[in-house]
Amino acid sequence: MRPHRTLFAALLILVGAAAILLLPVPRAWRDVTHIVNEVTIAQPDAVVFDYVSTPASWPDWHPSSLAVAGAADHPLVPGEQVTETFLVAGRRGKVVWTVVERSRPSVWMIQGTIDGREAGTVRYTLAPTPQGTRFRRDFSYAAPNLLFALTNRLLLRKRIEAESTEAVTRLRAVLEARKPAAGTGG
Repeated sequence: MRPHRTLFAALLILVGAAAILLLPVPRAWRDVTHIVNEVTIAQPDAVVFDYVSTPASWPDWHPSSLAVAGAADHPLVPGEQVTETFLVAGRRGKVVWTVVERSRPSVWMIQGTIDGREAGTVRYTLAPTPQGTRFRRDFSYAAPNLLFALTNRLLLRKRIEAESTEAVTRLRAVLEARKPAAGTGG
C-alpha cells in the first residue's frame, strides 16, 4: 500500500471514530446519571420547601449556582422558569429551568435546557421527621453522545457528586442558622 493510501485509511478511521463518539445516542441506549444526596435539616418541611424552591436562594447554598435571573424571588409553581448561570465541574454556562412538578411541602421538580437541548432534572423530596425535615436531592442527566458518556464516567461525575454533597451540607448549615419559624415548636 502506498503511503498516501495508508494515511487516507488512517484518516478515515479517525473520522469514523470521532463520528461515532459525537453522534447522538438513541434514547433507548442513553446513559443516565443519578446523583442523590440526602440530609436531615432541623427546620419544618414547609420552611425547607419554600427556601429550596425559591431560585434567588440557590447561590447562597449551591456552590455551582453563580446567579439566577427571572422570576426568582418566590417559590416557583409549575410552568414558571428561571435562568441560572452555573459553574459545574469546571464548565460555565446558562440553563433554563422549568418547574414541572410541585406538591408543597413534599415534592418539587425542575427540568433544564441548555441551548434548547435537555440538560437534566432536579427533584427535591421532603419528609417531616422528629428532627426536622429529611431532604433528598436527585439530579439526573443523560449523556447526549458517547464522548460525553465516557468523559462523565472518567471525570465529570465525581466532580458533580462532590459539588452536590457540598450543596446539601451548605443547605443544612444555612437553614439551621436561621431562627425557627413561629409556631414550629422551636
